Amino acid sequence: MNIICSTLNAKFIHTSLALRYLKAYAEPEFHIQLAEYTINDPVMNIVSDLYSKGPDVIGFSCYIWNIEETIKVIKMLKKIQPKLIIVLGGPEVTYDTFEWMEKINEVDFIAIGEGESTFKSLLTEMSSTQDYRNVAGIAYRRNEEVVINPQREKLDLATIPSPYRFPEDFPNLSKRVVYIETSRGCPFTCQFCLSSIEVGVRYFNRDKIKEDILFLMEHGAKTLKFVDRTFNISRSYAMEMFQFLIDHHYPGTVFQFEITADIMRPEVLQFLNDHAPEGLFRFEIGIQSTNDYTNALVKRKQNFEKLTRTVQMVKEGGKIAQHLDLIAGLPEEDYDSFRKTFNDVFAFEPEELQLGFLKMLRGTGLRREAEKYGYIYEDHSPYEILGNNVLPFNDILRIKQVEDVLEKYWNAHRMDTTLLYLVWNVFDSPFDFFQEFGAYWDKKGWSRIGHQLEDLFERLFMFLSTKEQLPLIVIEAMMKYDYLISKSHKPRKPWWQDKFDKDLRSEYLKTLSETPSILGEEFVQLSLSEKDLHKHTIMEVIPFDIGHYLQTGSINNESTLMLIFYNPTLKKSALFTASLKNIEG
Repeated sequence: MNIICSTLNAKFIHTSLALRYLKAYAEPEFHIQLAEYTINDPVMNIVSDLYSKGPDVIGFSCYIWNIEETIKVIKMLKKIQPKLIIVLGGPEVTYDTFEWMEKINEVDFIAIGEGESTFKSLLTEMSSTQDYRNVAGIAYRRNEEVVINPQREKLDLATIPSPYRFPEDFPNLSKRVVYIETSRGCPFTCQFCLSSIEVGVRYFNRDKIKEDILFLMEHGAKTLKFVDRTFNISRSYAMEMFQFLIDHHYPGTVFQFEITADIMRPEVLQFLNDHAPEGLFRFEIGIQSTNDYTNALVKRKQNFEKLTRTVQMVKEGGKIAQHLDLIAGLPEEDYDSFRKTFNDVFAFEPEELQLGFLKMLRGTGLRREAEKYGYIYEDHSPYEILGNNVLPFNDILRIKQVEDVLEKYWNAHRMDTTLLYLVWNVFDSPFDFFQEFGAYWDKKGWSRIGHQLEDLFERLFMFLSTKEQLPLIVIEAMMKYDYLISKSHKPRKPWWQDKFDKDLRSEYLKTLSETPSILGEEFVQLSLSEKDLHKHTIMEVIPFDIGHYLQTGSINNESTLMLIFYNPTLKKSALFTASLKNIEG
């Protein structure tokens, strides 16, 4: 049999660990080709490529992000090749399996739950007696009736061969995210999450995992993401792995983990702050809500005080980037409550704050109780909510406006100095800033058009100009600083209208070349000529000392020369400031 395992990833950089497990487990009895695409590939292109491989059996790994496109591929393939055997697996079809079999007549089998042993047993039966009653954990058709066999026992994870040793993967390891699984299952019971369904946590062999990680780095892997639902559930295990990665990592490698912050021990965090190289680790922390009643309704245990301790210790250590998650639309969390949740979490000023919307995943307890909380949601994946008894659709739309500008401005880190000044000193709260700006953005129709970096600055300043009694000259100066300092080379044309007199600029540069001490000892050490200053610097006169503000957080109202030097050797920018009266004197 010619067997293909396929899936549609969200992006090219993603890889499917599930397909590689199936291939590794099926060998050597069965040879399996892997065929990965993305949800943005034209369906005809996917079908053409799969057809050209001459398959007898194709197994598709199905998730909420790819099921709709996968169905299109399946239906087209069956029209072209009616005898082709189609097998589905993955979390999206593991639940409501009977419904999927009835909905997609073109599907011959569905593997339910953990798929490695099930898929291999199914292939064995296909190639022998074809008595599918012998295959636990599948749904199939018998005399046009759907039959669902009892589920299979959970695997001993130590029996699964490594999914990381296929030569065809080596050329792209440095360009894609490599997913690492060290355990399966989750100790928690959050009712919106599929992981709550599997009871208990099982671990893979630690020594094999370490060997795989070393092998992947040797072959060029740069970004390795651990998919364990709670990597730090075992303190000793987490410490052992952190130590191993610190001791054996390759330069430029990044390891990402999903951690539960309120169970992270302070001594573990202190160890990481003391010993982890900067940038080696990245933590993803699902906070979701700070409303205790909401968390209790979804059976989510969360100690926000301990969580805060963890996030702050990591931030103060300065070694590990943090990605924090929120979910809008959880039970009994209305607009005002979510505003509080957002402000509670933004107070951490995380490197990334992801604002997502509740999805009523098949198989979850919350989907079963949807009527209790008045949920309405999309009929098709990703089953995102459209409202509930306390959060109407109109409020969801307002929060989506927040999400839009949060992604473009805060998570992109294009103007952090300006944003932090606005959210803490100008607007009532971070949420209120993003909400007001998001509503303005939406009203202008900017969500439907593209934008360049300069557009983002212009649009923010345009919005702020509509507000009364704002310190616009201070804000504009911060925006200029953010724009200039983020670049590695001198910009040709900034986003604002240059009002600096050319003769005066030349006079200032001449003065600075002759008396560089005006800008401090660090500037003196650069030994820049007047020609260098013309070529590699840009200057603005602003109403306060931005350098003093960055150090102290206070604004001194004194006209200041802000000079940005673009180092052509290091490809970096540097800020220098001086009182304007010192230069003119």
